Amino acid sequence: MKVLLINGSPRKNGNTGIALSEVARALEENGIDTEIVSIGTKAVQGCIACGKCSETGRCVFNDSLYNEIREKIETADGLVVGSPVYYAGPNGSLCALLDRLFYSSSGFLKYKPAAAVAVCRRGGASATFDRLNKYAYSRQEHGLDA
Repeated sequence: MKVLLINGSPRKNGNTGIALSEVARALEENGIDTEIVSIGTKAVQGCIACGKCSETGRCVFNDSLYNEIREKIETADGLVVGSPVYYAGPNGSLCALLDRLFYSSSGFLKYKPAAAVAVCRRGGASATFDRLNKYAYSRQEHGLDA
């Protein structure tokens, strides 16, 4: 079994990276392979609602981050998404990526266990945690698991 962990922070070794490393350590102690992928600092294209992914099975934007994570999601057995809290919500670049991934690649995500990690210093953790968890909820409850 393998779990993919997505670090939604631009700081690879920041607090979100530390939190995801702890999750990975706990999983590995229980015999589960893990891989952490960081979204980094490059700009991430958001979804433009063109609907082409429903025809082709993938997003029309052919960027390396999307392609890398999409490929890893296909073979992963579970997913953990971590984000710092920015203005009471997840990192915008992470949300742009997740919007595209969960809509275009929902077939790879169907029935895979998923979890979220929100890292903050002040308020906003519950809103961030809620939004990240809704990606996993939406893929099955709102017709995105076709």
